Amino acid sequence: MPAAARRGRGGHGSPSLTPSLTPMPEYAILILPSANRVYTDTSPRLLHAELTVFGAAVLSTQVLESGTRSIGGVSYVTFTTSEPLTDDDVTLLSNLSSAYVLFEITGELLRPLPLAPADVFDSDLLTIQKYSGKTNELFTKLLLNLTVLACDRPRALVEGGLRLLDPLCGRGTTLGQAMMYGFDATGLELDGKDFEAYQQFIKTWLRTKRVKHKAEAGTLRHRKARLGRRLDIEYAASKEQYKAGETRTLGYLNCDTVHTDELLRPGSADIVVTDAPYGVQHGSRTPDQALARSPRDLLAAAVPMWTRVLRRGGALGISWNTHVVPRDELAAILTGAGLTVLDGDPYESLAHRVDQAIVRDVLVARKD
Repeated sequence: MPAAARRGRGGHGSPSLTPSLTPMPEYAILILPSANRVYTDTSPRLLHAELTVFGAAVLSTQVLESGTRSIGGVSYVTFTTSEPLTDDDVTLLSNLSSAYVLFEITGELLRPLPLAPADVFDSDLLTIQKYSGKTNELFTKLLLNLTVLACDRPRALVEGGLRLLDPLCGRGTTLGQAMMYGFDATGLELDGKDFEAYQQFIKTWLRTKRVKHKAEAGTLRHRKARLGRRLDIEYAASKEQYKAGETRTLGYLNCDTVHTDELLRPGSADIVVTDAPYGVQHGSRTPDQALARSPRDLLAAAVPMWTRVLRRGGALGISWNTHVVPRDELAAILTGAGLTVLDGDPYESLAHRVDQAIVRDVLVARKD
């Protein structure tokens, strides 16, 4: 046998010291199907961005790569990590907006990891209401997740306890997701029909689910002026918690959002999350006048008010139609109000088509 062969590759009379390569832990997510086909097609790309934010904000390991792969003829979002996911990591990822099932990839096998979403209530709190213009509840959860992860208490996704404000709340999809996470929530909405529809829905839902609660409705006034109506609800997930005083609050103020800082205390919100109007006009009415504003004018007037209510260390997340307000212009409005806009990947890869007239994007900003 030649000497070189006896010495091995190194040629020094010892076995090869070439280390074996250990593959990075790899995982696959089966996406939750949406009733909206366009959103289902967009979900993988949005989930990539959301995964990256989770990895940077709360996971014990770094999300290195993510992609989309067909396994057994089914499309999955796959990703690798620097270290295996811990049980706590899996608990956190259980709250990804579009995650249906999470698998660990082992060779050619998929091993399901048990998901434990932080949902306090049944999902029908979000899905029962059906109406034209409703924001997709999966997208609402995505927007809320990104905002919570940007604040100084990102683990509130599983620990609860934040105070949320949606200053353009419509019929309350964001308020419902806040309830699911165990947050206190306040919403403002000018449209009286939305107020009436939400009031009827939430009171009926709480009674049907036998959720212990107390609800009060009345006139909303400020400095003796009538601004609209209000609904205040105190509730708890269980009778035991209600009896022990471990309650949450839900408020709905039927008024113009430009009154936000007059009605709520400065620094009283941990997060502000809202889906801005997509259309050409947003009405603002008082008993003696009618005023029509574009979404651009509305946001320019309202964002400073929202920022005053947001505490330091809190975060704001907003989605809007880019056909109405360019991204740079809205970012300038947020910056001008004293917020720090989060830019770069993954925050600049969230734009997606809703329909021919709407391309929706997301901005997330912190109040430092």
